[in-house]
Amino acid sequence: MTTPIRVILVDDQELIRLGFRLVLEAEPDVEVVGEAADGDQALRAVAAHAPDVVLMDIRMPRTDGIAATRSIVAAHPSTRVLVLTTFDLDEYAVGALDAGASGFLLKDAHRSELTAAIRAVHRGDAVLAPSVTRRLIDRLHAAPPVTEHTSPVGDPTTELTHREREVFTAIARGMNNTEIAGHLFLSESTVKTHVGRVLAKIGARDRVHAVILAHRHRLVDASAPRSDERSTT
Repeated sequence: MTTPIRVILVDDQELIRLGFRLVLEAEPDVEVVGEAADGDQALRAVAAHAPDVVLMDIRMPRTDGIAATRSIVAAHPSTRVLVLTTFDLDEYAVGALDAGASGFLLKDAHRSELTAAIRAVHRGDAVLAPSVTRRLIDRLHAAPPVTEHTSPVGDPTTELTHREREVFTAIARGMNNTEIAGHLFLSESTVKTHVGRVLAKIGARDRVHAVILAHRHRLVDASAPRSDERSTT
């Protein structure tokens, strides 16, 4: 029997947590192992229960979701954080992803989207609300480029092979494994292997982080076609 995905719910509204619990406990491969009403409680809950995934609200009293995400990712790198918020605002999305979240969804996401997102971040993929993806990339390209004078880190792709660089570029354009396989005429299992090697070589924790690195370093043409109207990458 497959080990269930262990989840902690973090939201300052008890009814919201109850609703998420009812949804998730109906899934055979998900187990809710704890709850928290703010960021401080979330840190303690993660330390106590070692969850696979944390569903994290943003606006909470005391320690907010972005600060809590940063602390959780730093102290528990194997735990993935999926941010859920009512507010479709750029600063929340970028702040959460910069803090180390593996995904960002709005609370009006469908039940199937939520459960699919939990499974996606658990297996190491990244999740973005469709309304966030394009604005995130546009915002990164509107910022000043990273240079040797602004960052001690150079081009993170220098160790990639030619094929790995092609895969990296496809990831940065928002393609999922199936799309990359079709684009590069590879099997999905081969793509999955390449993706793992790419993330390891560039020091990215997941695909969202890879996208951020690619666009901050201007390694992808902002005008190039990209698949950005989906909830998972």
